[in-house]
Amino acid sequence: MGSQIPLLFNIKPSSGVPIYKQIMEQINRLVISGFLKAGDELPSVRQAASYLEVNPMTISKAYSLLEATSVLERVRGKGMIIAHDRRRTHDLDKRIEFLKPALIEAATQANQLALPRETILKLFSELLEEYTHE
Repeated sequence: MGSQIPLLFNIKPSSGVPIYKQIMEQINRLVISGFLKAGDELPSVRQAASYLEVNPMTISKAYSLLEATSVLERVRGKGMIIAHDRRRTHDLDKRIEFLKPALIEAATQANQLALPRETILKLFSELLEEYTHE
């Protein structure tokens, strides 16, 4: 699993959100969705940094902060894995709450651009088709 994870990241250097936070948010989403499960290995700092073309310290910071919040745990000889947390839930409500801020931002921008509702919904539907990993 570990070597495939960087392929799922969508890093936007010009977004205004620090890259380490983008990485943290995306790992959190993958865990909440159940795509990443307890015990799954993450790529090494060096592998992830090379693939994402970012400074290794950026990856290290994201991993360390996720470890501090018990999302990741360090295993000697393996590196970072998704932590075993019985309290973690993958229920629909939690996933919706995690997505809601991004949808609010998109809705606000669409409203500011005075885009018709039908156009927005059609575009969102097309994007869902394009970016659904099944």
